[in-house]
Order: sequence, then structure tokens, then C-alpha cells
Amino acid sequence: MPARKLKEYLDSQVVKYIKIAHSPAYTAREIAQSLHIKGGMVAKTVIVVMEGKMAMAVLPANRSINFDHFRKAVGDQEIHLATEGQFKGLFPDCEVGAMPPFGNLYDMEVYVDEHLREDEDIFFNACSHSELVRMSYQDFERLVNPRVIKLT
Repeated sequence: MPARKLKEYLDSQVVKYIKIAHSPAYTAREIAQSLHIKGGMVAKTVIVVMEGKMAMAVLPANRSINFDHFRKAVGDQEIHLATEGQFKGLFPDCEVGAMPPFGNLYDMEVYVDEHLREDEDIFFNACSHSELVRMSYQDFERLVNPRVIKLT
């Protein structure tokens, strides 16, 4: 079951979503492959530090962050990957590395790669390395209100 915080939020917003259980997998790419889902539909959440503040970068499992694109889109700020030690305590309801792309639940800005808009649905970790949530991308964007930019 998705972490209580995420589940309660999705339920309170009256959106349709599906929970998908899978064997343990630790990367979005592994999850996509094991469930036979296009890598472009599975979102991975990467924690970055921007000007000293943590933020979420959300991109398709089959892509990597292009920091030049990212910096250009946000005004040439200093951006680098956060270490696990830096963000581990920010998601007490999640397994390390399995945070959902809902920065609004954790007081973090969210930047989403424009490629995730290409599909009707989005899949993402549900605070666990053995569960995904599937929901419409349109609902995701409405709830999170991310900044959609060229990240990859």
C-alpha cells in the first residue's frame, strides 16, 4: 500500500489511481523492464540541490538529467545531485530512494521533464521499492503543479 501520506492525499483529491505491486526493484529502469512498461512512462525522482535548497527533478526512467539544460531552464543556478545522506531524513514515510514525485507533500519544488507529458499516464514509486502508482499525467500535473522544463 502506498505510504499513508501519499494515499490520503490522492484519496482526498478524488483522483483515480492504481497501485501496482511488483518484485523488489531499485531503479526506475528495472521496474519498467520487469513490468513491461515503456521506460518513458515510468518517472524517477531525483533529489537535487539548487542554490543550497533541495528540489525534485522528475524524469523518464530511460533518460538522464542534462544539467546544462536544467541550469538554462532555471536561470543558471548552481545545481548538483543531493547525496543520500542529505535527503534521507526528508522522506520518513518512504524507503530510501523510493520517494514519489509529490514535492508538494514534502515542501519541495518539483521540476518535471517535458517528455513525461507525452504519455497519458505516469507511473512512479509509491514510497516503496515494491509498489508503483499509475495515474493520469494530467491529474499528476494538476495536483503537483510542477515546473515543466527540458531536463534531459
